[in-house]
Amino acid sequence: MKVIVVGAGVIGVSSAHYLNGAGCTVTLLDALPGPALGTSFANAGQVSPGYAAPWAAPGIPFKALRWLFDRDAPLKIRPDGSWFQLVWMARMLANCSHAAYDRNKARMVPLAEYSRDCLRSLRAELGLHYDERSLGTLQLLRDPAQLVAARRDAAILERIGVPHQLLDVAGVLEHEPALARVAHRVAGGLRLPNDETGDCRRFTERLAEHAARAGVQTRYGSDIAALLYRNGRVAGVRLANGEELVADAVVLAAGCASRALAQPLKLALPVYPVKGYSITLPLTDPDAAPRSTVLDETNKVALTRFDTRLRVGGMAEVAGFDLRIRPERVAVLKRVTTELFPDAGDLAEVEAWTGLRPMTPDGTPLVGASGVPGLWLNTGHGTLGWTMACGSAQLLADLMLDRPAALPARDYTPARYSRAEKS
Repeated sequence: MKVIVVGAGVIGVSSAHYLNGAGCTVTLLDALPGPALGTSFANAGQVSPGYAAPWAAPGIPFKALRWLFDRDAPLKIRPDGSWFQLVWMARMLANCSHAAYDRNKARMVPLAEYSRDCLRSLRAELGLHYDERSLGTLQLLRDPAQLVAARRDAAILERIGVPHQLLDVAGVLEHEPALARVAHRVAGGLRLPNDETGDCRRFTERLAEHAARAGVQTRYGSDIAALLYRNGRVAGVRLANGEELVADAVVLAAGCASRALAQPLKLALPVYPVKGYSITLPLTDPDAAPRSTVLDETNKVALTRFDTRLRVGGMAEVAGFDLRIRPERVAVLKRVTTELFPDAGDLAEVEAWTGLRPMTPDGTPLVGASGVPGLWLNTGHGTLGWTMACGSAQLLADLMLDRPAALPARDYTPARYSRAEKS
């Protein structure tokens, strides 16, 4: 099978690798001049299946209203003038019930767990290194209300068989000793011992290099004008320069750009760009830094240790395709860094970044058949792109080649939006 994969972020590169390994002839396209230059460039650095959960959760509508008046709130909504933004937000709100949250989390966690296992196998097979660590992740709870919510999440994790530890203050400090300097800010924690961390950009670049050596044709700097639709099926792509590339199948793994490419085929993908921020700073005192990832539940910010750097990521802005870096959002990331790990790194040497996460209203990605012959999807992973990348790519390859799949395909196709699931 001849396949074109559109998008060279972590999702697209992983898709190309697994399809090539399954015997397909693969061409990987991206408008940017190299891999991992979009949303995969500087994400929070987590491979966190245990924290795979939809943003649409009980209580979010009330929090969103309160956050409207909070300058430093983790979520900001800025109207982009589109009807789609309103429809997407309405769909997200419809998924904020307890029933919908449990259903969506029960789809997301198995894919994320499967993906982490695929990543481990891939790392062992190829010998990839990307500042990886396998020390688990810690959700830092600062007040009793967060402890109550964490117990509810722990009950769900227990039900679906995900190892976890509810920690008191002493337990938190045992796993993240540097927090002893700010122990007065700690009420407890929820630890996921099987989660991992690392630099997603480095992973994607190195996997892309391996894929090219293994036979994947990479064409960076190739802007796509449209999908080719002939004889009732997608038959390839037309580039902006007029060149046409023909294939048996096309995989849309272009993140937020996937929706626009699919629209001419009357395929309305429910994928909206949600902007996130990160800062990266050099470590000055490794002993004062986290050992792995610490998720600050209060500010919805993740602080991740790389070998010689600290990555701090978070924030969400529902504001269309706006990629401006807002100083007040960067200031929040700096403040959280100072509050929790004040002596870890040099805030004078911060590199700020922003990227657009491709989000679905229910938090679950779109993986598999699109409903249009010849067109396949691997997009909509939101904040969990790297966490779900390898598993999504393996699932996609199995479905495309009609092989037994590890997960039920129906949970990840856009058809779930037309089935009018009841919350």
